[in-house]
Amino acid sequence: MSEHLDFSLSLHKHLAPPPEQPFCWSPYSVASALGLVTAAVGGSTRDELAAALRIGPDDLGGLLDLLAGSAELGGTGRSGEEPVLAVANTLWAYDDLLVHESFLRELKSWPGSDVRTAPFRERPETARQLINSDVEETTRGLIPELLPEGSVDPETVAALVNALYLRTSWQEAFDDKATAPRVFHAPRGDRDVPTMHVTRRFGYAAAGGWQAVTIPAAGGVDGVVLLPDEGLDQAEPALDADRLESLLSSAEQQRVELLLPKFDVRGAAELQRPLGALGVRTVFTPGADFSPLTDRTLRVSTVVHRSVLRVDENGLEGAAATAAMMRLTAIVREEEPIRVEVDRPFLFLVRHRKTGAVYFLARVVDPA
Repeated sequence: MSEHLDFSLSLHKHLAPPPEQPFCWSPYSVASALGLVTAAVGGSTRDELAAALRIGPDDLGGLLDLLAGSAELGGTGRSGEEPVLAVANTLWAYDDLLVHESFLRELKSWPGSDVRTAPFRERPETARQLINSDVEETTRGLIPELLPEGSVDPETVAALVNALYLRTSWQEAFDDKATAPRVFHAPRGDRDVPTMHVTRRFGYAAAGGWQAVTIPAAGGVDGVVLLPDEGLDQAEPALDADRLESLLSSAEQQRVELLLPKFDVRGAAELQRPLGALGVRTVFTPGADFSPLTDRTLRVSTVVHRSVLRVDENGLEGAAATAAMMRLTAIVREEEPIRVEVDRPFLFLVRHRKTGAVYFLARVVDPA
């Protein structure tokens, strides 16, 4: 888990916009897409990607175990609603691109794997629309356009695309009658936002300048509020994997009075520069080694990502997609509750309880 947290926080530092802006992305989706690219390359190209993912060049199986282990949810919430998790990992290829059988066999081990063809060379706009339509279907309409205009051209011959959709209810819903406007201290000034309010036993920890409140959801998913003691603009850059893992692992069940805004956060990013900061460079150059995938000389032209996360009284709903485009070249004592009023910018983590896989990492600075 620590390696995945390290990857998540390290890329977040280079990916997220300035602290006063809201942002959301999916470490799960990005790790899935980069894992697929790692399986498709060799030599130093593979070494760089593996290092960024915080795995060994020959340890892709460990990442796959993490992703596959968190791609299935079980159980229901108290409302009886079953959680929904959809994962798609798709290789889109031009008809004339000969893909090695060994790669296709490896692709089958990835959750939601598929291989499809698209007319990249003759009708690039049609290919773009095909991919966007498939992502829109997987994400239940939350991401209607992953690939913007111009991201596919006649030189594009393949794409590795991950799409993720997650909807799950809290194990115990918040009472919507208790939701009321409360002041939130946003970077651009105080304003009233709809804020949920409950006193209940939650996993709670306070250490290293942060408070963490874990909200259990159906299917083995947790929502985790990460509230800094001081300003998020100062605390977020200093948060590393060791500190976060220690905070999460030290959480104990305590009676907490939680005041949490409802929110809807979105994010969109191009990943070439952030990945370059983690040492991933060769895959974007003519020197990229895609020999495990094909005998053709390819390079990644762009990696795009979009994400959405919504949290309300009933639960959470999130969607994300990432594309790497390739082109040629019991009875308890009722103690006094710990009051956690989330009235200033905070982070919100959605993760798989058993494996620790991070589905979403959001920065909330001005809740809708």
